[in-house]
Parts: sequence; C-alpha cells; structure tokens
Amino acid sequence: MAVKSSPTTLRRQLGAELRRLRADRTAADVAAELGWSESKLSRIETAHTGIRPKDLDRLLDVYELAQDARARIRALAGQARQRAWWEAYGDVLPNAYETYIGFEAEATSILVFEALLIPGLLQTDEYARAVFEADGRRHDGRRFDDVEIDQKVQVRMARQAVLTRQPPPDLVLIVDEGALRRQVGGPDVLRRQLNWLNEAGERTNITIRVLPFDAGAHSALGGPYTILRFSGGDQPLVYCEGRTGGVFRTRADEVEGYVVSFDGLRDAALTPRDSARYIASIANDITD
Repeated sequence: MAVKSSPTTLRRQLGAELRRLRADRTAADVAAELGWSESKLSRIETAHTGIRPKDLDRLLDVYELAQDARARIRALAGQARQRAWWEAYGDVLPNAYETYIGFEAEATSILVFEALLIPGLLQTDEYARAVFEADGRRHDGRRFDDVEIDQKVQVRMARQAVLTRQPPPDLVLIVDEGALRRQVGGPDVLRRQLNWLNEAGERTNITIRVLPFDAGAHSALGGPYTILRFSGGDQPLVYCEGRTGGVFRTRADEVEGYVVSFDGLRDAALTPRDSARYIASIANDITD
C-alpha cells in the first residue's frame, strides 16, 4: 500500500518547485524584491515553514509564471496547508519538533544516536510518561499539567506508527550504555522498557546497537542527533534536539560530518546480536 503524502512531504515538493523557479537568481535578490528577509525565503524553500496564499502569489509574480503553471503550484500549496495529525497537539509541542515529526513521517531511513534516554520511537508509554513528568517544563519554566503530559505521551506513541507503515523505514539506533542503565520511572519501568527494546529489535527494519562504557571517548560527545534520509533524491537532514527547541542541519558538509560520526559510532558499538544480549543482561541485573 502506498504511503499517503503528508503535509510535510507536499511542503518539501512545493519548496523544491519554488527553488527551481528561482533558477539563477540568488535568494537574497528575490527576497529583497519582495521586502522579505533572505531567511524567510530559505525556510519556505527548505520546507521549514509554509507560505501564505498572498505571499505565494507575490512570489509567482516575481517569477512571471504562466497561469496554468500557477494553478498547479497553488494546488500543491493548498494541499501542503492541510493539517497533519500532530498539529492538533501544537500547544504542547515546540515548533521545531512539529516540523521534525513531519520529516520523520516521510523518511526512508532514520539513524539515531542517543546518550541519555531510550529513543522516543521505541519508548513504552510508561517510560515516556516518566520522562515528561521528570522534565516537563515549558520555555517559561511552568510545569506541564497532567492533561498536557497525557497529550505529549499520546504524540510519542502515535509517532511510533511510522515503524509499521508499508513500506516501513529502516531504523538504526545506537544507544549509549548510560541510557540503558538510567532508571527512568524506577526499576520496574526500566526493566519492561529494556525487554520491549529487545523485542522491537527483532523486527527486520530495526537495528539496535549498544555503545558500551568501555568504548571510551567517541565521535558524538557533543550530544544526541538523528539523521533522516528520504527517497526521490531529496537531501538528508540532521535534527539535534535541545531543551528550548530543536535545530536542523541541512548543509551538505554539515550532514556529511554527522554521517561520518555515525559510521564511527557504528564501528565502536557492539553488534546487534551482542547488543541484545547486553540489554538483556542489564535488564536481568536490575534490582527493586
């Protein structure tokens, strides 16, 4: 069954079309003609933000696009403005995280390095709840209430549906040993989480590797990150999540640096089979 195009997919298609129409003009020149900042045009072309109908019409005027071609671009923009399921939770999700979920939903491969926690795509609901209860504060310092935490858990669980779509993405996780030993939610919650991690790792599209403490210093001491790859020749991107919002890396040289880092982590990590045994041994050693 074909995967239905998400609004993020359509926004990427729209951005690519607009970039093609810009042709040899610089983003700075076009933005200046419209009275925009260069970053605004860049964010539209890279699908990090949408474009309002009036702004689209002004942009197409600059490009002197014929009416039949305008109709096609306008239709694509209209579809890209449709709401995705995660937008219903916008009150509790940072904008960058909403954008990330959209990219994740269309990725063909997802490469994750995590040093602190079990990655969200394989968290149990009780583990996720413990994470949000421990670190559930808005940018202004106010704590999320119980309803908001429920919503954040719902989003995290709904995200995991990407792993069972057809065709599913390839998910490769490299998890630091510290994330496996940190007792988020207490011993029982962690034990069940580790058992579920090993169960999930039996799926053909999921590969889990453990980076043990004795691997020493490694190529990702700067922190966790995710590399997303896409079909159709679209450029991969990197997402680094922070406390006050995530950052996307899209420049080819930056992305390549993270790919090299991930390859180094893969070389330093245990094999998938040894990782499963290691995870099981940690789970068995947990005491109440």
